[in-house]
Amino acid sequence: MLSHRDKDVRVGQQIKERPVVLVVEDEFLVRMDAVDMVRAAGFDAVEASDADEAIDILTSRLDIAVVFTDIQMPGSMDGLRLAAAVRDRWPPIKIITASGRVRVGDNDLPSGSRFLLKPYSGREVAAHLKELTGFDPGVPSA
Repeated sequence: MLSHRDKDVRVGQQIKERPVVLVVEDEFLVRMDAVDMVRAAGFDAVEASDADEAIDILTSRLDIAVVFTDIQMPGSMDGLRLAAAVRDRWPPIKIITASGRVRVGDNDLPSGSRFLLKPYSGREVAAHLKELTGFDPGVPSA
């Protein structure tokens, strides 16, 4: 039997690979909550504490499907600049941004990106991840 931490999810007789989400958040407890929400939704999670660490991870890994980033972060770039960099360098990667202080419009984000207002719920995170990736661990593939 596969455990919650296994890379694949068994659906009926098929095994589906779980998409990997890079969670970028400078506040440790918020990052841990976000990682838990991502995993509870059936996705794998990788963590970064700022945009620079996120870029290093994206450069070294080819399996990142979604970047889920806070907008306001210390360092060389905030989440909006990170989102733009991801879209420029890794166009297939989907992007979710989040903030409790900054509200953004569709024109502020790269095309196809999503925005979550903090505090967000696990249900909201799961819905956006499933919508962006087309992955649903509870639905068998054809």
